[in-house]
Amino acid sequence: MTAVLSEVDRLARVAVKHPRDAFIDQQTIARQWQDLRFTAAPDLERASREHDRFVEALSGVAEVHRLPRDETTTLDSIYVRDGSVVCDRGLILCRMGKSQRVDEPAAQERAAAAGHMPMTVCGRIEPPGRLEGGDVIWLDGRTLVVGRGYRTNADGIRQLRVLLGSRVEVTEVPLPHWHGQHDVMHLMSLISPIDHGMAVVYSRLLPVPFREWLLERGIHLVEVPDDEFDSMGTNVLALAPRRCLMLAGNPRTRAALERAGADVIEYEGTEISVKGGGGPTCLTRPLERMP
Repeated sequence: MTAVLSEVDRLARVAVKHPRDAFIDQQTIARQWQDLRFTAAPDLERASREHDRFVEALSGVAEVHRLPRDETTTLDSIYVRDGSVVCDRGLILCRMGKSQRVDEPAAQERAAAAGHMPMTVCGRIEPPGRLEGGDVIWLDGRTLVVGRGYRTNADGIRQLRVLLGSRVEVTEVPLPHWHGQHDVMHLMSLISPIDHGMAVVYSRLLPVPFREWLLERGIHLVEVPDDEFDSMGTNVLALAPRRCLMLAGNPRTRAALERAGADVIEYEGTEISVKGGGGPTCLTRPLERMP
C-alpha cells in the first residue's frame, strides 16, 4: 500500500464510520450528545442519509473501508481521522486529548486487526503524550506540521518525531486558545491543503510565523471569510489535486476555491458535521493516496 504522505494526491483508500455504527441509536445519542458538546442531538435517520451521500462522493474516487461498531466508543467516533496517523510504515495510534475519546485508538487497532483498516500498526503515542489526527497535516512527503493545542501536547509531538525518524521534518504550530479547552480546535480547523502549493486557510487565527513560513514555501493561500469560519469553510477534503469535497453552506469559500481553479463537490452535513463540529477531513481517515 502506498503511504499517505500527502493530503492532496488522488485518494485511493479511505476509512469512515457510518452513523449507525458511531451513533448506534437515538437513545445513545440522547445520553451522550450534551456531554460530548454537540450543539444539538443528531437525528440518526437524517445522519445516515447524509453519510450515505457523503460516501457516494468518496466512492467515486476511492475504495471506502467502513469501521465497525465498537461499544467502547462514543458519537465522536464518527470523526475517524483523530484516532490515528498514517505514515510510510503503517498506522500510528494516537492518544486522545478529549477524555471521552480515549478508547478510539484501541478501537481502530481492533478494526485494523480484523481487516477493516488494511494497515499495520507501527507505533502508538503513550502517556503523558497526547496527539489527535486532526492536528497532523502532511505538507509533502518529508514535511509534517502538527498543531500544539489542548488536544495535542508537546510530548505527543516529541513521540511522533521519534516514531517518524529523521527522514521527516516535524514542525510544531501553536494553536490559539480561541473558545477554550473544551472547544473543537485542531490545526485542520485553520488550514486544509487542496493541492501541492495551495491551501485553504483562516488567516485571522494562524500564527504569524507559520503563515509567513507557508508563504515562503510558495504555498498559495485561499482565504476563508469571517462569516464562514464557524460553518467549517476551512475544513476541505482534497479528493485529488484541486478536486475538493466541502460542507454545503460556505458559498464565498466555494467561489474562492473555484477562482483558484478547484472543482468543488458539496455535501449536506447538518447531522454528521455541523452538530458535532467535524467537517469532511474529520469524517475520513485517508489510508492511501496515489500521485
